[in-house]
Amino acid sequence: MLIRPYGDTRDDGVIQFSFTLPMPYSVKAADVGKQFLEKLGFHTVGIAECRAMDPEYTFFVAYARTDVGIDPDEVKGDYLEVEEMDFAAINALIKERLGRKLGVVGAAIESDAHTVGIDAIMNMKGFAGNYGLERYPEMDALNMGSQIPCAQLLRTALERDADAILVSQIVTQKNIHVQHLTQLIELLEAEGVRERFVLVVGGPRINNAFAKELGYDAGFGPRTTPLEVASFLAQEVVRRHEEA
Repeated sequence: MLIRPYGDTRDDGVIQFSFTLPMPYSVKAADVGKQFLEKLGFHTVGIAECRAMDPEYTFFVAYARTDVGIDPDEVKGDYLEVEEMDFAAINALIKERLGRKLGVVGAAIESDAHTVGIDAIMNMKGFAGNYGLERYPEMDALNMGSQIPCAQLLRTALERDADAILVSQIVTQKNIHVQHLTQLIELLEAEGVRERFVLVVGGPRINNAFAKELGYDAGFGPRTTPLEVASFLAQEVVRRHEEA
């Protein structure tokens, strides 16, 4: 079924925009913003807000309509479908069917100095009301932090006999994240231990299809919660354990 954006009424095609143009604010700024959106193919454009950000930039909030629609059923991709479980159910699954603690080691690898992603997923407090993996009594979770060499991450995972390795990559300039992620995969394969771990990567430019292409088991992107990651890890590690 073809659908369009919902503004005031179903399928009216109304979209809200916010954007900045590198131009000083002036009396014609609103018309510049309006014509910019019209050049993109939108119509019935209304500029709701237009103000100077600084002497060289102008910020806009606008509404416009589109006649373009999309059929969601025609959109195909390699999506990670996780059966999300609650905190208690995840712990119960691990305890009853794995019979031991699930080991997880996580880090932001190589030159990536950002811990916001790995901290959100692993730290005990988690975020947005979701406990991090360190809070799970049936998980043995270690957050190694940032700028961890791939070799050190692997060595720690082996020493702790971990079931899973979580990798966070925030920095993507010049595709440096691809180099880092490939480096880890190649190291695991060279050591003959790739199949020993459930290998997960997350970050703002990560999706499941991209992760699978690089050789990872799963990829999590923006808006991922600790509960989603914990659910996936518990189910995947238990599945492998029972199939072994």
